[in-house]
Amino acid sequence: MRTLVRYLSLRCQQLACTICQHGDGGSSSDHCIYSESVSSFQSTKAKAKPTPMDHSTSLLRLIFLALGAALLVLVVRSAFRLPSGIGTTTSSLFDDSTTGGSCTRFSPWACRQGRSSTPKPPSHELDVPHHPLDPLTMREVNRARDLLRAHQPFASAPSSLFVHSLELDEPDKLVVKAWRKGADPLPPRRAVAIIRFRGESHVVAVDLDGVGAVTPLHVPASGYPMMSMDEQTSLCFAPFKDAAFNASLRRRGVRGSDVACLPISLGWYGPDEEGRRLIKSQCFSTEGTANFYMRPIEGLTVLLDMDTHDVLHVSDRGAGIPIPAAANTDYTTPAQGHEYLGYQKLRAPSMEPPEGGPGFEIVDGHMVRWGGWEFHLKGDARAGMVVSQATVEDPTTGERREVMYKGMASELFVPYMDPTEAWYFKTYMDAGEYGFGLQAMPLVPLNDCPRHARYLDAVFVAADGRPYVRENMICVFERYAGDIAWRHSESPITGMNIRESRPKVTLVARMAASVANYDYIVDWEFQMDGLIRIKVGLSGILMVKGTQYSHMNQVHRNEDMYGTLLSENIIGVIHDHYVTFRLDMDVDGADNSFVKVEMARQNNIVGESPRKSYLKATRHVARTEKDAKVRLKLYEPSEFHVVNPTKKTRVGNPVGYKVVPAGTAASLLDPEDPPQKRGAFTNNQIWVTPYNKTEEWAGGLFVYQSKGEDTLATWSERDRPIENKDLVLWYTLGFHHVPCQEDFPIMPTVSSSFDLKPVNFFESNPILRQRPTQENDLPVCTAAATVA
Repeated sequence: MRTLVRYLSLRCQQLACTICQHGDGGSSSDHCIYSESVSSFQSTKAKAKPTPMDHSTSLLRLIFLALGAALLVLVVRSAFRLPSGIGTTTSSLFDDSTTGGSCTRFSPWACRQGRSSTPKPPSHELDVPHHPLDPLTMREVNRARDLLRAHQPFASAPSSLFVHSLELDEPDKLVVKAWRKGADPLPPRRAVAIIRFRGESHVVAVDLDGVGAVTPLHVPASGYPMMSMDEQTSLCFAPFKDAAFNASLRRRGVRGSDVACLPISLGWYGPDEEGRRLIKSQCFSTEGTANFYMRPIEGLTVLLDMDTHDVLHVSDRGAGIPIPAAANTDYTTPAQGHEYLGYQKLRAPSMEPPEGGPGFEIVDGHMVRWGGWEFHLKGDARAGMVVSQATVEDPTTGERREVMYKGMASELFVPYMDPTEAWYFKTYMDAGEYGFGLQAMPLVPLNDCPRHARYLDAVFVAADGRPYVRENMICVFERYAGDIAWRHSESPITGMNIRESRPKVTLVARMAASVANYDYIVDWEFQMDGLIRIKVGLSGILMVKGTQYSHMNQVHRNEDMYGTLLSENIIGVIHDHYVTFRLDMDVDGADNSFVKVEMARQNNIVGESPRKSYLKATRHVARTEKDAKVRLKLYEPSEFHVVNPTKKTRVGNPVGYKVVPAGTAASLLDPEDPPQKRGAFTNNQIWVTPYNKTEEWAGGLFVYQSKGEDTLATWSERDRPIENKDLVLWYTLGFHHVPCQEDFPIMPTVSSSFDLKPVNFFESNPILRQRPTQENDLPVCTAAATVA
């Protein structure tokens, strides 16, 4: 009996191996380790002599043969589920769907895998909206796609229709604020699509309810839509079609198979670049390292037509500049068994959730509640992460009070400071050109976010209009970093034994975008005292320039390298980062005012006081947009309040929030420099404009190759009245980056932040009655037994 079972098993394994080979086109001997065993068994069986027991067991033989035939039928049926390509996973022949078995082109068909510990990602195909601001669902995206493809003139050639953006057209602000869950139906759902069709840009509204009307909207006078991910991917391969480009690679001794090219937005530098969508491509050697950014093929620049992918021009000015070596550039996790040295042995402390689990909840996929805060959270293809309808509970009255209607990163401006031929155009607009949200990568549990974090996915749209899911785009978690919320201890001289202290526990919503070489980490941190901290961290890899220099003693006196020599043949180019946030503040209602509280030295009259001077604060209410422009000055300090003049505290102060700047940077470029004209929204650190639904993007709706005529700076020139109006506050967080060797080969995170802080918003300290933490509030940890 055991012999027959073994025979049938080997025959099935042999057939399974054969099927797997034919299914994937492989012929590795590793896949056929069973055939020799089967042949050996058959040879042995032929030499064996029958015994009297053979006749008495004929019935058993028939039974087992029938079982074997059934098993063979299962094998044949499995052939119709063979993997169709690399990386395709399906169930093993001998494992059911619960075992997690798999067979791919790189593993034997009859392999038995262990149970996968990774949970299956949630499917979003059946999602429905629950809130007026919920993003488009997959079903809504598919409906919008069908409506667009059926609409004239697009219906005449649907394959020529390319979707660059498809987002929810948010209902009017008054409609959203009046809506009540459970009492009101959702407002009509509508999408706005930005598309290219036969070389022309279109902006249309798509009604997702009823008959599905498609309505044309205003198209900007210049510029082009944000690039799609499909475009960015396909443009990486376009240079290889050109003979001159390939000849340049051969002259440098580089194999095409070792080259990676990246599409680089080219800004706008005059009428020669108008009339067609253009992009430049520069390339790197991937040989010997994952960090190909450190191996630039310097001076080789390809000009491409984005619509046709044709190569228009190849510039090669890098003769004599070597490709930097791959040594010491890799940053990926070392192989198992690698020893970490010194302080590199340190690990993150325990990230276990607090006793009883996280203290926050996410309702209906997007509404976050924690510590008196409630807000709507979602991912956006252009802005990245969007926080809406942020309200906080007043601890005195229990009333839920408005703070901010909508907050998001509106644009990122990254100009490099090298004016030479291969570098002058590198002045990126990472949101409007590449899509800040499109570049958001799935967050890494335990490293990007702690163990108890919860994750939100986002639904984005491909160029053909089909939806796809960006998993784990945003994480939400409680954070306790050992900080103190408030404290006071009495000195022994008072005779009062008072030691009062409270821990600062906060809630963080985080995303990380990898825009080619650079990584941006954006945190919205909510604190129990009503403060919101918005922080941007920079990490990733520098954009570097190849050079013939391997040591500073080779550099000529007074030569401007436009950066720092980081390693042999590598210069880190000086550059800036600016992240402009759009903050639609609604402090206890929509009608607010912007107040500058200016601080200046006040001199005393001689003989009036032993003091000669003091600091005086004077309040100025901004009447128009120009009154509200702010350039920060260290020796001319001010506070910047958004107040509700109609709402007062019990002692008569207007309730408000103030923006608290931290370390930031201001642009030093000439205002007439073409990149700065396009990035003129960074001319001031603070702007205030009246609410306008169409004014969301600081660089304009169409940023790509724009001239800078539709930016926050141009809107503000209208000098509209802003006193006691529905206001939008714009704040720019800036970084000057002069690279240093510690940034090589990958840079440690540097960060800066600013705060939105209550100012006379509460009647007193809102966390006065916060309970102190006791020892029994914490989980009890028992040390594991050790072996001597």
